[in-house]
Amino acid sequence: MTPTHVLITGATGGVGQALALEYAAPGVLLSLTGRSGERLDTIAAQCREKGAEVDTQVLDVREAHALRDWVLAVDRARAVDLAFANAGVSSAIKPDGSGEPYADVERLFQVNTLGVVATVHPLAERMRERGAGQLAIIGSISGLRGFPDTPAYSASKGAVRIYGKALRAWLSGSGVKVSVVTMGFVDSPMSRRYVGGKPFSCSSAEAARRIRSGLERNKAEIIFPRLLAVGVWSLNLLVEPVANWVLRTFFKCSVRPDGDSPLGKE
Repeated sequence: MTPTHVLITGATGGVGQALALEYAAPGVLLSLTGRSGERLDTIAAQCREKGAEVDTQVLDVREAHALRDWVLAVDRARAVDLAFANAGVSSAIKPDGSGEPYADVERLFQVNTLGVVATVHPLAERMRERGAGQLAIIGSISGLRGFPDTPAYSASKGAVRIYGKALRAWLSGSGVKVSVVTMGFVDSPMSRRYVGGKPFSCSSAEAARRIRSGLERNKAEIIFPRLLAVGVWSLNLLVEPVANWVLRTFFKCSVRPDGDSPLGKE
């Protein structure tokens, strides 16, 4: 069944915008949140041109109580059929090899992990009571294995991957579907700050189409590109020194800090 009310956090990012455009259609209500009111207005206008009704709210998902209040208010006004916990940020160790600032690590877990929980937790129970609904948790292939250059990002994505799988098991048989999206490199403003190889990178629009296809089939885990995912997962079968050598050799990277990173203020 085609969802008629879709909620998306991080709607001003590359994948979030692409998901909004993918689902925008006559008869569909999009509830979108992001931190930039200007970008929200732009994507809302594009979705309205495709016939969708759009409600927007400027929010920082680190404000967990405000996020939960918004999610609940949106769902009370009109039941959410499909929710994307999509907001995310990235960081890496410093180029000189020193560790990530604690403030950056804290920020990553607030956005990538607690922001996901604050989005889906209130909806999971309400959907269970209704006996219908779908939750999509946007993760990363980095969550399959700890990457030496991005320890906090890997851990934050690994946590939501496990959380999503546990939610699916809990809600099995209730009528509520839960899928984890484990994706590789996608062309977006966030990925453009990533300095390093990006094998099998795809466009945000292609990622949105793959995600929608997987959700329509109720896949437990929507993985792409599969070859990269298998390669990264297979590293868990190797002894640690060998696995870490592979990661340091073929996935060496740095991340240019965004405006909220303490590294951007140095």
